[in-house]
Amino acid sequence: MSLPAALLAVTDRHGRAAGLADTVRAILDGGGRWIWLRDPDLDPAARRGLAESLLALARAAGASLTIGRDAALAAAIGADGVHLPGGTRPRAIAAARRILAPASLIGVSAHGPSELAEIAAAGADYVTLSPIFETASKPGYGPALGLAGLRAAAAAHGLPVLALGGVGAGNASACRAAGAAGIAVMGGLMRARDPAAATRAFLGAWERGDPTGAENPPRLPPAA
Repeated sequence: MSLPAALLAVTDRHGRAAGLADTVRAILDGGGRWIWLRDPDLDPAARRGLAESLLALARAAGASLTIGRDAALAAAIGADGVHLPGGTRPRAIAAARRILAPASLIGVSAHGPSELAEIAAAGADYVTLSPIFETASKPGYGPALGLAGLRAAAAAHGLPVLALGGVGAGNASACRAAGAAGIAVMGGLMRARDPAAATRAFLGAWERGDPTGAENPPRLPPAA
């Protein structure tokens, strides 16, 4: 099963003064075609309302929407898949598969190459691996795995791996050269002054950048 796009935009409504729907609209305007609704701290009713709004935006742009954690919500609104948290067991992946539409994608968060065997055997479609680079948003997951960790994960089990954590336009293509199927980005889009321009920069870097990019990403600009 192919992935919707090489860039997965991860939402964080706390990272930006503008409304999340406006930020997602800008990302879509910039060419983004895959959105992961994260924001797990919303109450269920508010999260469903936001999910439905983002799904409408995604559909209008020909893009895909993945719902974080909640397979039941993804199934209820007809989203394109679910992304399950780190530590998810095979039975939870199987349970999500049972209630989602046949073409839905199931992703799982991983924090080391050793986790991929079980995730792949359980039938997930892809993983996000983090943190690849040092990042303030992933302080609790140990040291950065680096390109070597990404390379080891991408070479194992035939499961598409998205690089997450500290990925910037300066190292996106290095992730691709290391075997990543794509990149997942939160802060670099959610905190960008111009999310549409930032999206275009990430997409351009993935397609055309120098595959010998540095291990450490450039500093993010301050929030507007």
